Amino acid sequence: MTSGWRRPRKETTALKVAIRTLACLALIGLAVPGSAAAGYCEEGWICIDEVRRDGLLELHARNLQDYPLTFTLDVRTHSYAIDAGGAVTATLAPHERRRAFVLRALPETPQQHYRLDLDWTVGDKDANHDDDELYAFPYELGRTYRILQGYGSRFSHRGREEFAVDFDMPEGAPVHAARAGVVARVVESNDRGCWEAGCGRHANFIVILHSDGTTGEYYHLQRNGAFVEPGDSVARGQRIGLSGNTGHTAMPHLHFAVYRATAGGETQSIPVRFQSADGIVNVPRRGARHQAAY
Repeated sequence: MTSGWRRPRKETTALKVAIRTLACLALIGLAVPGSAAAGYCEEGWICIDEVRRDGLLELHARNLQDYPLTFTLDVRTHSYAIDAGGAVTATLAPHERRRAFVLRALPETPQQHYRLDLDWTVGDKDANHDDDELYAFPYELGRTYRILQGYGSRFSHRGREEFAVDFDMPEGAPVHAARAGVVARVVESNDRGCWEAGCGRHANFIVILHSDGTTGEYYHLQRNGAFVEPGDSVARGQRIGLSGNTGHTAMPHLHFAVYRATAGGETQSIPVRFQSADGIVNVPRRGARHQAAY
């Protein structure tokens, strides 16, 4: 069995917490009927288990985490007939296991082989965001920072990042939670910022899962700049980290957005409204400054 995978990346101004796994598995020999014969697990997050029963090979996706995960699984093979063509995308509840594919061995192939293409991300693809929710600006109470990129900024806030916001925050500036939730993922070991392709793997970030299945995501944090750990509950306005200049970035800043999980291990930013000391901000725009109010 061989495998390869891609770390979280950030190729514009927002890292998507998506990991791709390519696994080629050779299925040779006998398996115990009705039991998991083999499989592949990644980083303690998600497993693809093989289950043999009644002459069939089933592939089950299994969530190892306390958070919902949305995965896309594609199976490529010349040795099996597959019950459903194309890729399967689904959300697994915490610790849920679900059958994704059923494979039937073709009689003319003495050895069966298949290739998995697996992508996943934190969150629920069917998350129903509460548009009445007001978010805090993700910095200290009473402070203001200039918006470098707002909704729809032409430099890089298009497509999946249309509703992201970049704040002109210096390295070491405190980052505060824009909404309450549970910390699902933290990376803080990186110390490099650059603009070349592939620089996204150097990003530090915090992902907070909200009660509606969306995620609030905070990127470019300082090395060792997280004050929270996975599993921590955080309150709106709580200090969670320090801004920095890591990952795919040309200058120190904080990138913040709220996302809904989509197919292919990707995420789609969604528009949210912010509460400031001067009132409600419906559309954050480049060049504006808003005083944080919790």
